[in-house]
Amino acid sequence: MNFPTNVKYTKEHEWIRVEGDEAYVGITDYAQSELGEIVFVDINTEGETLAQDEVFGSVEAVKTVSDLNMPASGEVIEVNEALNDAPEKVNNDPYGEGWMIKIRLTNAAELDTLMDAEAYQAIL
Repeated sequence: MNFPTNVKYTKEHEWIRVEGDEAYVGITDYAQSELGEIVFVDINTEGETLAQDEVFGSVEAVKTVSDLNMPASGEVIEVNEALNDAPEKVNNDPYGEGWMIKIRLTNAAELDTLMDAEAYQAIL
């Protein structure tokens, strides 16, 4: 299982990779392996500003649907449109091509409440 050190993690198994005042968000390698084959990613919050832990969408696997939660407050400025035609990118490359949203952070201090790779591995 893959635990990149350049991202922060939530207890709900989302990750966030900060690049300046923007950040990419997705689900962890652990989450995608637990969900199984991803068949649909449903995100319709583009343009909205959401609080930390607020639901920004959902991911549907063969056997279940799971909410996606914001790791930090921010405005959803982009949705990964590639997932519409190829949701399996979440399974194949959860930290790369399988990213879900890009946000503009509104409270960077919230990043301090998230886990690093070592802490995340410890809760699994």
